[in-house]
Amino acid sequence: MFRNQYDSDVTVWSPQGRLHQVEYAMEAVKLGSATVGLKNKTHAVLIALKRASSELSAYQKKIIPIDKHMGISIAGLTADARMLSRYMRTECLNYKYSHDDPLPTGRLIATLGNKMQTCTQRYDRRPYGVGLLVAGYDDQGPHIYQTCPSANYFDCKAMAIGARSQGARTYLEKHLNEFLSSDLDELIKHGLRALRDTLPNELDLSVKNVSIGVVGLNHEFDILDEDKTSRYLAEIEGDEKRGRPAASQDNQPPEDPPADDAPEPRVSVAMDTE
Repeated sequence: MFRNQYDSDVTVWSPQGRLHQVEYAMEAVKLGSATVGLKNKTHAVLIALKRASSELSAYQKKIIPIDKHMGISIAGLTADARMLSRYMRTECLNYKYSHDDPLPTGRLIATLGNKMQTCTQRYDRRPYGVGLLVAGYDDQGPHIYQTCPSANYFDCKAMAIGARSQGARTYLEKHLNEFLSSDLDELIKHGLRALRDTLPNELDLSVKNVSIGVVGLNHEFDILDEDKTSRYLAEIEGDEKRGRPAASQDNQPPEDPPADDAPEPRVSVAMDTE
């Protein structure tokens, strides 16, 4: 069995200048179910894909309220996310008590980054194996922040993290210029289409496996109920999914078979693109 002599401790550097324990924590984020965050001029939206550990269990909670003006969605270890969310709630309460004003989103993220960075330089701690998308609204407008186990954080226009999230990021990059001019309903539908691109072709979104959180101007952070979620899912139901043919193509007549005198096709090696 292969053994890496440089990954036994978070404070040990490899000859290539890497911290393997931190990279392992970042891999844990890539294994978590996908979540998408995006914003327009007045609102920020979080949309997360929920999983159930078995058919006997309920779907796991993926969006966590932090304050009236802020919430997070998670990808990775849920237990670590609970610890960080409790810390963020405490910081918001302390700031509100001291200043009688909501804690600015950027200041909280900077404090959270310092807390997460401590775990990358002490041998008695391990990095938090969870990535967060933070949606908030303050006097600077709506925000979408991404945090990593490496303690890096980024102010994003839109972002997707988690398993198979590259498909969602491709959709977000393609439609990035449309988000600022979109209203709230259209913004949520963009997020659902992006999240749908992270699913295998045999699966689809439903009210059971999707959670939507919204915050914005004169709009406290709120997680939409199943009735509102089903309405948005119904509105994008006929849209084409990446990698899946549109519904209109299913009704096309089959093509004629090739002529008998046509040359026999050559056999090629198939590649697994999954």
